[in-house]
Amino acid sequence: MARLRIGSRGSQLALWQAHHISDLLRAQGHTVELEIIRTTGDKITDVALAKVGTKGMFTKEIEEALVENRVDLAVHSLKDLPTELASDFEIAAITTRENPRDVFCSVKYANIEALPQGANVGTSSLRRQAQLMALRPDLKIHALRGNVDTRLRKLESGDYDAIILAAAGLNRLGKTQLVRQVIPAEVMTPAAGQGALGIEIRNGDKATRALLAFLDDYAARATTTCERALLNKLGGGCQVPIGAFAEMKGGRIRLNGLVAHPDGTKVLRETREGDDPIKLGEEVGETLLSRGGDVILEEVYGEGFALPQQP
Repeated sequence: MARLRIGSRGSQLALWQAHHISDLLRAQGHTVELEIIRTTGDKITDVALAKVGTKGMFTKEIEEALVENRVDLAVHSLKDLPTELASDFEIAAITTRENPRDVFCSVKYANIEALPQGANVGTSSLRRQAQLMALRPDLKIHALRGNVDTRLRKLESGDYDAIILAAAGLNRLGKTQLVRQVIPAEVMTPAAGQGALGIEIRNGDKATRALLAFLDDYAARATTTCERALLNKLGGGCQVPIGAFAEMKGGRIRLNGLVAHPDGTKVLRETREGDDPIKLGEEVGETLLSRGGDVILEEVYGEGFALPQQP
């Protein structure tokens, strides 16, 4: 049996994810150690994510630990991983996916439609902001940073009438008390890879890859690969107003793609089915660009809303 060192961020959710993988590996008889690594994204907490402008802001320092052989594997929320990894790394496993949808959380209100005119809504994501504004242009959207507990506390204290979070994180932490609505993907398309964990290792580390093979889920691998191919085609990071949601339907992949302007005035959606995850993602991405997504993204980048392209 092997001794495996896991690198992880130190947030409550990141540690839940790392301990979850640790438990699965220990059940296989391995010895597991955990190293907590503070990333750029963890250090910058007072600026909206889309304004930070740092590539791999939640992964860079963890990847450095991999290169320096301080850890053997890293556990990431897959949506935080750049769509194109540096040649030093590979994704050894993508675990069975949690619910990838977004959820509406509120103390007083049952759903988005029930919010009063001019209600204050918190979200850390331009993608969510764009889709909210398309539905309800009267809403006042505010940047929301901090860990899950911090965000929920701000909601409970009355700073916001509602906040939008990922279902997966709340489900994993068992903090679903304020979830009022699971938002359908056709109403709010999730981020590429949302709800999945990506296990990153050094490229060519065959021994570790073999030990992690049991964690790799076929459906999660296919659907998230498709979503990430779309994101890559559009040149976007996880903070750009791009959505991608793929499901296995009758043995085929159905992909819903979205490009939107942050103010909600322009929203493009495209749905298509296929068998090859990468080809399907690229085709939907190409279609969105040809329908005007290129103009939207140029405007977004030009206005400084979003992160620069992935490396």
